[in-house]
Formats: sequence, C-alpha cells, structure tokens
Amino acid sequence: MKENIWTTYNESQLAELNEINEKYKECLNAGKTERECVELSIRMAEAAGYRRISDVAAAGDKLKAGDKIYAVNMNKMLVLFRIGEEPISGGMNILGAHIDSPRIDVKQNPLYENEGLAYLDTHYYGGIKKYQWVAQPLSLHGVIVKKDGTVQKVSIGEDENDPVFVITDLLVHLAHEQMEKKASKVIEGEKLDLLIGNRPIEAVAGDGEEKEAIKANVLRLLKEKYDMEEADFTSAELEIVPAGKARDCGLDRSMILSYGQDDRVCAFTSLFAMLDVAEAKRTGCCLLVDKEEIGSVGATGMHSKFFENVVAELIALTEGESELKVRRALAKSRMLSSDVSAAYDPMYAEAFEKRSSAFFTNGLTFNKFTGSRGKSGSNDANAEYIAAIRRTMDDAGVAYQFAELGRVDLGGGGTIAYIMANYGMEVIDSGVAVLNMHAPYEVSSKADVYEAVKGYRAFLKMC
Repeated sequence: MKENIWTTYNESQLAELNEINEKYKECLNAGKTERECVELSIRMAEAAGYRRISDVAAAGDKLKAGDKIYAVNMNKMLVLFRIGEEPISGGMNILGAHIDSPRIDVKQNPLYENEGLAYLDTHYYGGIKKYQWVAQPLSLHGVIVKKDGTVQKVSIGEDENDPVFVITDLLVHLAHEQMEKKASKVIEGEKLDLLIGNRPIEAVAGDGEEKEAIKANVLRLLKEKYDMEEADFTSAELEIVPAGKARDCGLDRSMILSYGQDDRVCAFTSLFAMLDVAEAKRTGCCLLVDKEEIGSVGATGMHSKFFENVVAELIALTEGESELKVRRALAKSRMLSSDVSAAYDPMYAEAFEKRSSAFFTNGLTFNKFTGSRGKSGSNDANAEYIAAIRRTMDDAGVAYQFAELGRVDLGGGGTIAYIMANYGMEVIDSGVAVLNMHAPYEVSSKADVYEAVKGYRAFLKMC
C-alpha cells in the first residue's frame, strides 16, 4: 500500500482541497438527477464564459484558440470544448464521465390506492441491491411535461420543511420466511412501490363518498402544486433518490457520504478541471453522458451519435466542413473514461485481490481494463498510452494508482471506454475509488477527489 497522501499536503494544498470538496458537496446536493446535473453544469459553464455552439453557428462566427463552447442533448447530456492552439483534426484531450446513477423510476401509470394507502408504482434503474432502498427517507425529482409543452420541475423531500417518502419493509416479527430468502429475493422489484399518502380527500356535501378518496387527495395536491392531472404521469420523468444532503464522513471529516457519487464524483471533478484550465495546445473536452448504468443506450447515451455530430459542427466552425477531418479528430484524440473504481474494503477482503486494488488516499485510479472475467466488455488500454499518462501525472505531482475491479472471476463492470475506443482513439478508464458503490449512499475520500481534479487538469494540458 502506498503512502497516505494526507501526510504530503502543505497548508496551501489543504486549503485548496477543502475548497474543492465543499464545492463538490454543493454540486452533489444540486445535481441528483441527470437533468439537474446538466442544468447546474450549464450555469457554471456560462459563468466561466462558455457559449452554446448553436448560438455561435447562428451568428456565423468562427472559433479560435481560447474560445469556449458547449452543446446540450435533450437536457440529459452535455459536452464542453475549449479550443486549443492546434487544429482539432489533430485530436482532442477528452474527459468523459456519466451523470446518471442507480435509482428508482416512477412508471407511466403509477398512482394507485390499496387498503387505505396511496402508492406510486416503480421500476428500478441500473444495478441496485433492492433491499438497500427500503425503510429510509426518499425524495422525488424530475419533470412533468404537459401536452401544451409546459414543463414543471419537481423536487420534493430535500428541503427540511418538505415531506419525504418511503418504501416499506416487513417488520422483523413477521419476517421469518423473508429472512430465509436469497438477498436478491428479499425485496423484489414489484415491492419497491413508493408510499405517498394516507389521508382521504374531504367529502363535499351532496357528492357522496369518494370511491378512492386517498388517491383523489393525492391528485388534488398535485393539481394545486403542479397543475397536474393523472394523465400527465405518462409524460413525466420522476426519479426516486435518497433524501438529504452530502455529508462529511468520519470524526476527522476526511470522507464524503452521499448519494450518486457513481459517477458524479468523476463528472464534477472533470467539470471543475475543465473550467479551471484556461489554455492548452490541444482542444480540451468535457463530456457528460446519460444512460451508462443501463448500457449507454438511447439518444442520450454514449452509443448515440450526439458527440460525433457536435465534433462535426466544431470542425465546420474551425477548419471548414470535412468528414475526413472529423474522423481524424476522433481517431487522434486521447480520452480518460472517468468512472469510479471499487475501493478496497477490509470488511469484504475476500472479494478483492489486494495487490491489484484501489485504496482510499492513494489518489486518482487508472484501470487498464474493466469488463469482467476474461476482460469481456473491456477497453484494454495500450502500453504506450499508459506510459504517457504516467509521465503526465508524475510531472504534475498527481498521486495516482493502478487497479482492477475486484477478483478476476468474481464479476466486474463496464464504462463508456470501449465505445469511444471504437473511433480508434486512445482511451483508459480513470476515476475515484469509492466504497458502497451503487448503494443509496456511497463514500469517497476527500484527498482522492482533490487528486482527481489535479489529474484531470494535467490531462487537459497534455501535449
């Protein structure tokens, strides 16, 4: 195990570390869904001088070194570029991370009443241990889009005066049979419905008794707050996430406990670095994508053509329209596929191969390959690129480590690395090691968050 990097910092570095982590916690609190992350990132980017690429194109402007632009896809995917001194067709330095996290989604026809209780029917998103989501305070985030195009933002459960919601569990006194089940079956997907009401609507004299009075009362409240009808659930995107703010963890406040750190710990640190770096020879890029937790599919996932299309726009605004130059730009780019790694947990040491594990306070983690077992689904980075990364990190004084995701035959995971590698660019997985990955609350080391920002800054300046 390497030296604990907390012992290496001077007062100035500790001050910067604390500043970065306080800003990171604020971003976690404000960005609990992919839409919220994109909205927050745009505000931060525009404050730093970034312009929307469509506005640049509409004005007929050409881009030059130092210009900063961004593009958005369906409010769930964002890419930022800072134009470098060299032609874009010579390649870019790309930081790519995902902003979706495991959660529970509300179905399109969700509201029902059952024996005096009102529920929302749900469908979980991504890889979760379902039993972890019961009997704890939950919040509701998202949008309601009415037929006329009106968009109502929803965030219930975060303010201390808000109500919260819960998924119920069976009391231990009656749970003998439940406790005999496999962990994957203790709570099944159809049992993850959200409890949202118990009070019936007040009867109006002469109208008779309401058949589903509790459901009716929920609809009344939604109508009052959001001008929402029951049919509007069909065009709503509502996500159920843990309620509450990111918190310091440990008596020494050395860690952060929060929902959604996979992969927002890499997304926000990439964004911080992107906004920090003012100039570089190569064009820098920060790419924040959706749908990684379910295979990077769909119009807002990495398998979509959004990024490729924006690069084509970028080439047109700098070097003139050229399909060949677009292909060259993609093939000659370098990328850090910034995704979290599993931190070594001594409570579950049997799941790890210690020599090849990521540890807290050892800095930014690089994974030559992710995937599973026989490297299935992995991007296996080439040795020359890894050597260049090592040199860049050492020159910038960044603490880093190389690791794998658990024991070889035990499992594994996937990232967006292999998708971008299809263009022929050099790609390696990198990110912050976390404990409790995919749980409602994940743990990161503040020191590793700091080293990630330093590492991503160094990468963006890499020649």
